[in-house]
Amino acid sequence: MSRMSDMTEKYAKLTQEQIDEIEECFARADKAQLEFEKWSQEEVDRAIKSIAQKVANSKTFHELVELGIQESRFGDPISRENKRFKIRGILRDCLRQKSVGCIREMPERKIKVYAKPVGVIACIIPATNPDLTPAGNAIYALKARNAIIFSPHPRTQGTSQKTVDLMREGLARVGAPEDLVQCLGHSCKVNRVMSEALMTKCDLVIATGGQGVVRRSYSSGTPAYGVGAGNATMIWDETAIQDLHHAADNTMRSKTSDFGSGCSADGNVVIHESIWDAACAELKNVGGYFMTEEEQEKMKNAMWDEDIHRLSDTVALSAKDMAEKAGFEVPEGTKFLVASHGTGIYDKSPAGVWCREKLSTVLAVHKYAGEFQNAIDAIMAIHEVGGKGHSVGIFTFDESHIDRLASVARVGRIMVRQPQSKANSGSMNNGMPMTSSIGCGTWGGNATSMNVCLQHYMNETWVSWEYETPDWPTDEELFGEFYDPELEKVQYTAYNSNDALAAADPD
Repeated sequence: MSRMSDMTEKYAKLTQEQIDEIEECFARADKAQLEFEKWSQEEVDRAIKSIAQKVANSKTFHELVELGIQESRFGDPISRENKRFKIRGILRDCLRQKSVGCIREMPERKIKVYAKPVGVIACIIPATNPDLTPAGNAIYALKARNAIIFSPHPRTQGTSQKTVDLMREGLARVGAPEDLVQCLGHSCKVNRVMSEALMTKCDLVIATGGQGVVRRSYSSGTPAYGVGAGNATMIWDETAIQDLHHAADNTMRSKTSDFGSGCSADGNVVIHESIWDAACAELKNVGGYFMTEEEQEKMKNAMWDEDIHRLSDTVALSAKDMAEKAGFEVPEGTKFLVASHGTGIYDKSPAGVWCREKLSTVLAVHKYAGEFQNAIDAIMAIHEVGGKGHSVGIFTFDESHIDRLASVARVGRIMVRQPQSKANSGSMNNGMPMTSSIGCGTWGGNATSMNVCLQHYMNETWVSWEYETPDWPTDEELFGEFYDPELEKVQYTAYNSNDALAAADPD
């Protein structure tokens, strides 16, 4: 099916009001982008500073967080407010890179690379990040001189619209076209089909959300960057005993950030048997509550239906609320819940349910015995259930373990002695590109295994000059042990192509 016919099919399912809004938004965005792509690097950088400050200042972001939680009815207001620093990090990364004209040179290859915008971007916003996602993606989009149209999650439409309105104010105060940043839903309620039609209409899609959203973005006919399922997993090997409190505190911070709603929140910890008792004790010390078998059964029934589909009303709830939903109580001060399971933990049946992605304040711990390869095997097995391509963390002081894990783990990122939910997508303490969209590569059905960042928002033009001396390696260099000089003695004779045709077909 062509992109145009696909768009016609999508439009057939929309009201005229919805069609008019998409068409009008795109026309305004297209006009604004054509004007903005003429701006200088200095002017572009001033524009992204302005929109970032409008959203990421403490007072405003506090208000956005309160509105988002009020609309969605989930999330932790305290840790969610810290996401304003992610916006600052994205701005930092952008200001340190070029996006206008020649952005890099490779003199040894006689190459220059020039940046070009991709045009109008469609961005799908998840309910878990109705403020961070539009702000971060808008900074990247505008840095690359694009326009961007957001399709908000119906559950948090008001928060996303307010975020976009603030960025439009930021554009206006520097004289930039306000229509560079727009949000669907001003004249009608946004639904899934409307989002799909927008994706088909635009030049690039950035899809952050559930796997259904990502699959629809890839089938839109438009180039797209999507994210894969999370289910971040940690390994604590025997050397973690040197600083178990640090390991446990990292996991607590990762597990409780915005009540575990992020795809990078620790979902599983694989612990060596020699430190198992001490590790469990430390997890309790930092606020973990180990559920009994009966409580685990109740929690399983609260989190998943009979077909092991996760129930959305258990996403991003506090440990206390999660326990109440399952039908039991936890002590005051409990920050997260811990499930510990025996055999069958890595399979896809109900028995292996605890190694699935949980998006909540529930953590699963798994014991491994013997050599480090058994920890790697456990990680591989868990990712066969869910989370392949996303991330792994490791708390170890053995560099060889890091190297062995990195050499074989089917993930795009590995965090060493860091809280994954605060590190995978970039932090002020590491060199990962700041983002709100984490690619999982072909393992997770994505187009990239990288953190989706500035380079994914632009086209590049490579300009090449001829070498003064050709770079011809010898046949011996190329073929090595397989080089056979006797086979290289064939002499080629020039011939007239018409004569060759006549000889092949004398009639």
